[in-house]
Amino acid sequence: MAQLQRLAVTATQICDRTIDLTREQQHYLNRVLRLQAGDRFIAMDGRGHWWSAVLEVRETGLFASIAEEIAANRELPVEVTLMAALPKGNGFDEVVRQAAELGVASIVPVTSDRTLLKPSSQKVDRWKRIAAEAAEQSERQIVPTILEPVSFDVAVKDCGQKYRFICVARGKNRHLWDCLVSLEPAQPPLIRGEQDGDAGFDPPQPPLIRGEQDGDAGFDPPQSPLIRGEQDGEELSIVIATGPEGGWTDGEVERAIEFSFEAVSLGSRILRAVTAPIVALSLVGAAFEKC
Repeated sequence: MAQLQRLAVTATQICDRTIDLTREQQHYLNRVLRLQAGDRFIAMDGRGHWWSAVLEVRETGLFASIAEEIAANRELPVEVTLMAALPKGNGFDEVVRQAAELGVASIVPVTSDRTLLKPSSQKVDRWKRIAAEAAEQSERQIVPTILEPVSFDVAVKDCGQKYRFICVARGKNRHLWDCLVSLEPAQPPLIRGEQDGDAGFDPPQPPLIRGEQDGDAGFDPPQSPLIRGEQDGEELSIVIATGPEGGWTDGEVERAIEFSFEAVSLGSRILRAVTAPIVALSLVGAAFEKC
């Protein structure tokens, strides 16, 4: 089954176990992939469903019939929104493609103080096509949502995710990895390295762990997000903001912090605007995905 070609379709194309293929999809299946009537492929609706579909012919052209639904689980156990400042040129094409491969749920293109690109509606349509193609290629169940470009101030203000991180190239900020790992159950002191002789080391803890509330002496360490989500029905959601060429301005970082973002680092090196999102999403996958 893994060798079958995949094709993203919309829910409106499916009716009575029949898939009404567009002209572009017919051309792709028949001319590009060389599939013939009776051949199978995987149809995915971008919302979590896969079907084994059979290519068929009628007078008006090719269509597909659904043979059976396929059980698959290719998604991250955490919903990740990438809030990425638009780089110059066509760099955002690669950001969208690789972010989709790495499991991002949605992408918010952001215009910042240092953004040069002013994207058109054609650009947004192109990014949506790239996201769908990347989802097909990487065998995902979900096609990432590409939102319309918004200003930085609107993006951070309207952010609904509970856990929010803004990546900053310079400064003494905690590494994103440490923040992600801190969402896991607390480890015993011996595992954390809080042994005799470590009295001078007091690792900082984020608000998520500290629980900055008065009278919080009886605070219990939070459970793993995956366990917690199973109990209260909430899916863990994270937003990660990565900056443009030159990075975020000090004012932008300060405004993000005002809206409960935590400034984090991606390491000691300065990363390109198209590299930082990939590094950040790779860390999320490493922290939460279980092979």
